[in-house]
Amino acid sequence: MSKITMAKSHLIGLVGDEDTCTAFLLGGIGELNNAREPNFLVVKKDTTIGEIETQLKKLLARKDIGIVLINQHIANDVRHIIETHTAAIPALLEIPSKEHPYDASKDSILKRAKGMFNVEDFR
Repeated sequence: MSKITMAKSHLIGLVGDEDTCTAFLLGGIGELNNAREPNFLVVKKDTTIGEIETQLKKLLARKDIGIVLINQHIANDVRHIIETHTAAIPALLEIPSKEHPYDASKDSILKRAKGMFNVEDFR
């Protein structure tokens, strides 16, 4: 008998506004771990920056999460955490929201990726 090895799957974490979270949760990303902690945070008008920081740190520390998505306008409030995150997994990606378009000049992950390549690599 041969052994079949299966890769362990990872979840997607999400920190976003109500519209973004609703869309992703309808798409099926919502999960609770064994400690009954969700893999998402819905950021509302009364959500404090401290709560966002705490949840983002928890998501980045979880071993069952492979990608963390965060709305860019929320990422601007916790930029200091994003800029210190250097691990490949979970990958931390900034995404636009319905109300706030994406601004590539503010995306620290994109800036870091641009520094890894030069134009000659793509010719």
